[in-house]
Amino acid sequence: MSVTTGRGLAWAPLSEVDPELWAAIEGERDRQRWKLELIASENYVYRAVLEAQGTWLTNKYAEGLPGKRYYGGCEYVDVAERLAQERALALFPGAEHVNVQPHSGAQANMAAYLAVLDHGDRIMGLSLAHGGHLTHGSPVNFSGKWFEVHSYGVAPGTEVLDYDEVERAAREVRPRMLVAGASAYPRTLDFERLATIAHDIGAVLFVDMAHIAGLVAAGLHPSPFPHADLVTTTTHKTLRGPRGGLVFSREDLAPDLKANYPKLAKTTLSAAVDKSVFPGVQGGPLMHVIAAKAVALHLAATPEYREDQRRTVANARELAAALRDRGARLVSGGTDTHLMLVDVTPLGVTGREAEATLDEVAITVNKNAIPFDRNPPNIASGIRVGSPAVTTRGMGTAEMRQIGGLIVDAIEGRADPAVGARVAGTVHEICARFPVPGLPEA
Repeated sequence: MSVTTGRGLAWAPLSEVDPELWAAIEGERDRQRWKLELIASENYVYRAVLEAQGTWLTNKYAEGLPGKRYYGGCEYVDVAERLAQERALALFPGAEHVNVQPHSGAQANMAAYLAVLDHGDRIMGLSLAHGGHLTHGSPVNFSGKWFEVHSYGVAPGTEVLDYDEVERAAREVRPRMLVAGASAYPRTLDFERLATIAHDIGAVLFVDMAHIAGLVAAGLHPSPFPHADLVTTTTHKTLRGPRGGLVFSREDLAPDLKANYPKLAKTTLSAAVDKSVFPGVQGGPLMHVIAAKAVALHLAATPEYREDQRRTVANARELAAALRDRGARLVSGGTDTHLMLVDVTPLGVTGREAEATLDEVAITVNKNAIPFDRNPPNIASGIRVGSPAVTTRGMGTAEMRQIGGLIVDAIEGRADPAVGARVAGTVHEICARFPVPGLPEA
């Protein structure tokens, strides 16, 4: 008998209402279970995060902020949002204000820009070709379309940031905002130096810490607080939360710096951030996602989480060493964080070819340009590799050494089906030993 008998479709499970979609969801569950996820921006959330995001909070509209909503009936979602706010500020000492509503990292960045800048204002950020992010000024992104963009990059010899050169460029360009942060830069960022560079020319420092937020929370990477004026992050990646964003800011800029920003003449920076999120770039917040953010931020304050982040960094270094020992070239020579940028051309392939080859043996990476790349981005000379997801599954340095070998074996033996079958079989065995936390078996 159908479970909908007498109650209608409102009470039916997804598998019955939409079996075609359910089959795709089931397929994704199997993909996550049986493939090694090495994309640096991906991770597996806690079971409690999944539970929170799947609750009936999704039914509630709550435009505005806690205690200042445009709808009635918000007394319980106010609790959820206040918990997320309190936990975010506690997790990052030195942070003064936070808005937990952004639907994504890109929208968090948009809100940060619009809180202080006008269209056409000048910004300077890390070049996308050198490890920056689309929202840091790429011409195909809103940031490149709305603002006058100048970029800085890594040094040709070391492939790391030369802060003296960043300072020289900033003094020449004189941007109104200096943007820091990256999506494919494996080295530690000096936020204190960047703040000095920005403030010395009367500019605000905006830090996008999306990739390293978990490391910052665990004390494994220098914090952008209290150096930066604006800080954004996603809540997934190393934070192991739901897909969404946060915007942190000072309560207000120092008077001499604030005088350079007409938009703040009659308001504080924190108020400008809140208005930039809503009604500036978003409507109603996603209360079920905010609840899941609150759970993730709560768990990120635990000793277990800090140990998970310590292992993430250790695993990244071991995986980088394994790849280097087998003939791949590590951009900048290695990693200080959870990710590495690997030049695969010494192995005889492009980034696109390496990504496709590894996917065939159930290892998931993404092709990525390397600094001064001679190939176009859709081909690329490198792959970006990260340790968060495999660390979350419980793997350690021994598995990282093994996985590094499997990656090179698959690439070097790509013309031999027997090599591919052997690598795929070993990957399957590893995945069987380390189940994905929170992923139901069936």
